Amino acid sequence: MALPPPISVPLPPLPAQDPNTPWPTPVWPSGPVPSGVDLEALLDEVFDVDGPCRTTNAVVVIHKGRLIAERYAGVREFFDRDPEPVDASTPLISWSMAKSMLQSLLFTYIDEGAFSLEQPLDIAEWNTSGDPRATITLGELLAMRDGLSFNEEYDDTKPSDAIAMLFGEGRADMAHYAASRPLLHAPGTTYSYSSGTTNIISGALRRHLGGEVAYRAALRDRLFGPLHMESALPGFDEAGTFIGSSYVHATAQDFARFGLCLLRGGVMDDQQVLSATGIHEARTPRSLDPDGLYYSSQFWVRGDDYGTFAAQGFEGQSISMSPALDLVLVRLGRTDAERFMELRDWRFKVIDAFGAAQ
Repeated sequence: MALPPPISVPLPPLPAQDPNTPWPTPVWPSGPVPSGVDLEALLDEVFDVDGPCRTTNAVVVIHKGRLIAERYAGVREFFDRDPEPVDASTPLISWSMAKSMLQSLLFTYIDEGAFSLEQPLDIAEWNTSGDPRATITLGELLAMRDGLSFNEEYDDTKPSDAIAMLFGEGRADMAHYAASRPLLHAPGTTYSYSSGTTNIISGALRRHLGGEVAYRAALRDRLFGPLHMESALPGFDEAGTFIGSSYVHATAQDFARFGLCLLRGGVMDDQQVLSATGIHEARTPRSLDPDGLYYSSQFWVRGDDYGTFAAQGFEGQSISMSPALDLVLVRLGRTDAERFMELRDWRFKVIDAFGAAQ
């Protein structure tokens, strides 16, 4: 079954880089906060250790290609050594923002004809004759409309496939664990957010590339390197698959570099790095998530007049891009799930403040 038609939301043009603004390669050019935007008060709100958005470790704000604000707080914790204070040089975890990075890399291969959105992937676990999972297309996987059974919840009230995959029985070969899940709905008919689905895609890309060494090189040469994300460190499982559901560590400024390249239509340093088609898919929603945001192709869409789309992750990690405002907003930290709506509303408040100041 084909994907449902796109949901109608504003898609304003993506802004080009001002020729008088240097690319952030390697240093971000600085700029002023627009008149009428009380950004300091907004930062005070999200960094309030007693407030609803706690705990925030980093916020970076990029306007018109320039760094206009950044703030850091708290510590990065480790299992085997003392915590370290967070600053501009601290690599922080992406969680599910990695899904958006995988999508961006994958579309460079789709553009070259290595994959097709309309065709099923060759998944060994689905090769038994008559297996209905063999009809799942790459487009359905990217849109989280594959129909596979997968419990994404990260609590201990009932068995969690996400926890089993990342930390339990599936951790050695996460793509295999996810691909072994049974079909719950006919492919293409039902949206259901699943980290397992992303790792199935990542496993297929690993097989196409020929293994972990080539996969690491692809991430370096086609994504992190051209974007000057010097701090970026992807995580791999024992099978050699990039854990595209969850694991990239990078500084807040480097996550902002990813956001700026998306905002510029895939261009960084005057070179076409990311796929324009992939970015269009990222901005074009297919489903409405229960939290009130739209889901597109491993990205989230607000549906506002500014064309805001975002990479988002567990505990409130986010890179929000607003084309009509030429704005990138990065927030990293550890916010409990019950405070998700407060943090979401804070991001919207920042974006709307820039909108009101135009």
